[in-house]
Amino acid sequence: MENQVRHGNFEQVMLPHLDAAHNLARWLVRDPSIAEDVVQDAYERACKYFAAFRGGSGRAWLLQIVRNAAYSTLKARRRGMEVSLSSGTRAADEDGVDMDVPDSSPGPEATLAQRQDLAALDDALNALPVAWRECVILREVEALSYKEMARIMDVPIGTVMSRLSRARQALQRKVLGDDHQGLVPKNDKRSGPPDSREFTGARQ
Repeated sequence: MENQVRHGNFEQVMLPHLDAAHNLARWLVRDPSIAEDVVQDAYERACKYFAAFRGGSGRAWLLQIVRNAAYSTLKARRRGMEVSLSSGTRAADEDGVDMDVPDSSPGPEATLAQRQDLAALDDALNALPVAWRECVILREVEALSYKEMARIMDVPIGTVMSRLSRARQALQRKVLGDDHQGLVPKNDKRSGPPDSREFTGARQ
């Protein structure tokens, strides 16, 4: 009976954050199918250790587990790629993730412009170091506080702010340019599209 109650509590607290978990996993591993495996692994870990959850932000607690699972997966993939290269087999390119941008604009010209902007931002995010990319996703998409981000990434708040600042500068410098500054938040104000998930490619 106690196990049933604990399982019910787990579903009530953690299942609402499924989209956030998948979104973070997708951007860290850059492969939708692998992201599904990461999320499944993370939820299994979260269920196993749910008794250790002491309240507070369930989303931040879960995303920390997702992050750890994603990094474990990335390390395993790197080891696999090294083995493949050493045996003369060419490793797969993990950067080749396409994004299907929803067509919600009223006209073809507006649609094309939107697709180009969102695709450029998607490419720019993928080009960032993973530590910077996760900062952008956690802050600008998931709207987490610096304190929550520091807990998830297990780094000081100052490191979080520094990485986020460098990531924003890199995005604007590499791709967006002066004519697209609205896509890169400044002074910690979210100034992107009304629905930020539109450019994240979350849960296809």
